[in-house]
Amino acid sequence: MNAMTALRQYQKVNTGAQVHDASPHRLIQMLLEGALDRLAKARGAIDREQMALKGEMLGKSMAIVMGLQQALDHEQGGEVAGNLSALYDYIIERLMDVSRNNQLAPLDEAVQLLRTIKSGWDGIEH
Repeated sequence: MNAMTALRQYQKVNTGAQVHDASPHRLIQMLLEGALDRLAKARGAIDREQMALKGEMLGKSMAIVMGLQQALDHEQGGEVAGNLSALYDYIIERLMDVSRNNQLAPLDEAVQLLRTIKSGWDGIEH
């Protein structure tokens, strides 16, 4: 087993342990971190003209955002949940624009919106 394979295996085990022990609040933070990480990789792939990697990273980011959207509790969350849902829709639209046009402006906008959402979660006492 080479060093990179060993590192990936460790990261999978470490992430799995973190998920198992995480509170719902921490899980949301981890999902947002994961989406932002994949968007950074998508940006790098665009810069290097690695379109397959760009598509993979954008797809994974969109899946995370859709998962966050589906997890919203509209009954308890009321207007906040509705606003977050609309914002998630908008982020997905922007990422679709990136996928079609390889433009960085919509990617940067999606990243900024996700960072803003994450900073809100990071500021919540739990």
